[in-house]
Amino acid sequence: MDIRRRVGRNLHRFREERGFSQEELAFEAELHRTYISGVERGVRNPTIEVLAKIASALGVLPHQLLEPPPAGAPRPGRTRRRSRAPEPSE
Repeated sequence: MDIRRRVGRNLHRFREERGFSQEELAFEAELHRTYISGVERGVRNPTIEVLAKIASALGVLPHQLLEPPPAGAPRPGRTRRRSRAPEPSE
């Protein structure tokens, strides 16, 4: 597994376990929400300093973001949005 995807899966898992939204985590880590999203998706290549900020906000050690995720760990993905109910006709 690519290291960026590994970091992204771990970040997603820890974030979900703590009940943080991407926006809440970004605020705590002093980063932008879209940056957190990019790291989770494995398209951003965070520096060691950024990994330390994210780990601190999550309450984990930085090396935990680099370890292979446990078997069955959730994969980041798009959440399905519910379709809106049709407007009642007048």
